[in-house]
Amino acid sequence: MYEQIKEVVSSLINLNEVELNYFISKLQVKHFNRKEIILQEGQICRYAYFINRGCIRYFHNLEGEEITAQFFFENGWYTDYGSYLSGTASTQNIQAIEKTEILLLSKTDLYNLYQTIPQFEKLGRLMAERAFLGLRQRTEMLTNQTPEERYLNLIKDRPKVFERVPQHYIASYLGIKAPSLSRIRKRIFDKK
Repeated sequence: MYEQIKEVVSSLINLNEVELNYFISKLQVKHFNRKEIILQEGQICRYAYFINRGCIRYFHNLEGEEITAQFFFENGWYTDYGSYLSGTASTQNIQAIEKTEILLLSKTDLYNLYQTIPQFEKLGRLMAERAFLGLRQRTEMLTNQTPEERYLNLIKDRPKVFERVPQHYIASYLGIKAPSLSRIRKRIFDKK
């Protein structure tokens, strides 16, 4: 159950067996069914999530409409960073798209790891850098690309999304409505 997270963490920082096992002892395992909410808007995010198996999305509600912001798959980390750091209510929702197993690390335990095993500060920095780059990439995608370019780049860069995520979530992620996604797909298919 913990082999994946051990591998991911070990690829980023050097830990001995005792340190790695101490880290593993701090994790909680949670299972979520398809469409189950992991974190709901208004709750405080108290955990960093490692997706051991499955797929999650985070989304915002805007005037009654769900706006999907990102998808995360196995071996990925996610947290509502703003809520996690500040202890304030989350403005986003995190949902399992399929049956999902998540390893949770509480903020208290993470900060304890920072104190006990200094290498974890490096891990925290690397995670923060990746979160920033992902946010920047998403912002640039929405502001600098046409919907068709967004679709083609998503196919090229993240084909797993099309294998495992419902089309209406993909359309929302691309910043378009489902009928527009259908027209884009038809236009691309007709060009071939």
